[in-house]
Amino acid sequence: MTGTGEITAEVLRAMALPDPQGGSKDHRGCALVVAGSPGVPGAALLAGTAALRAGAGKLQMAVPACAATALGIAVPEALVIGLPEAGDGDIDAAAAEAALARRTERADAVLVGPGMTEGEGATALTGALLAAAPSASFVLDAACLGDLTAHAEAVRARGGRLVITPHAGEMARLLDRSREAIEADPLEAARAAAGLLGVVAVMKGARTWVVAPDGAAWRYRGGGVGLATSGSGDVLAGIIAGLLARGAGPVQAALWGVYLHGEAGQRLARACGPIGFLARELPGEVPALLRAVAEEG
Repeated sequence: MTGTGEITAEVLRAMALPDPQGGSKDHRGCALVVAGSPGVPGAALLAGTAALRAGAGKLQMAVPACAATALGIAVPEALVIGLPEAGDGDIDAAAAEAALARRTERADAVLVGPGMTEGEGATALTGALLAAAPSASFVLDAACLGDLTAHAEAVRARGGRLVITPHAGEMARLLDRSREAIEADPLEAARAAAGLLGVVAVMKGARTWVVAPDGAAWRYRGGGVGLATSGSGDVLAGIIAGLLARGAGPVQAALWGVYLHGEAGQRLARACGPIGFLARELPGEVPALLRAVAEEG
């Protein structure tokens, strides 16, 4: 079995991120965030802001039409696409595919899932976007994960350029196991998913595991209980998408993303207390953490 390592600043300095100096916003890439539902429109805001804070040069957010104007005002740095809605107000997968075709072709990284409603619509939209963006790296989160095996062939065809970010419940649905089984051995579950789909698996939990398609694994021990809060996972997915957009490889982006997210939580815990800080506060810590890792070297 392939061995394991720890996610530390020293490990990350050995896999430095692409140098942003002297480049235009196009040089740092475009992140497309497809997210949200009528009940959870803010997930797109959290993920999109995190992508920009991680260094993406451009941000596009595709959300249900009912939320587009508000999100465009809340994140003026982004181009916001209002997607057609089904009868329940969620994204209409078939209509959204056509609306997003040009956007996905031009994106460097595509994040799908935060705040979306689970079901056939999310599954169908995921499959369509995977087919529509052959050159982009992907992050799949939340609603996109439960039925991901339905698109196993399309996922494996991406050659490892895809990161999944499940918590225990989502991993249980993906692997058709009990949540208790996943929590009993999260590393084995992450390796099973990574091997089955040929992806980088970020197994979230009190201790987060990052597993490459070949089974190589890294553990992050930090973070703290304060990260167990609404929207925290949306921020993590957004950070990883932003790093992918600026040219990081999938394993590299996952390792850096997990570390930046966890250390942001540590900083806020020291400033505010161990619990009670908000997910929206995490992205603001990321630029200073990026600088700190580089300067400590």
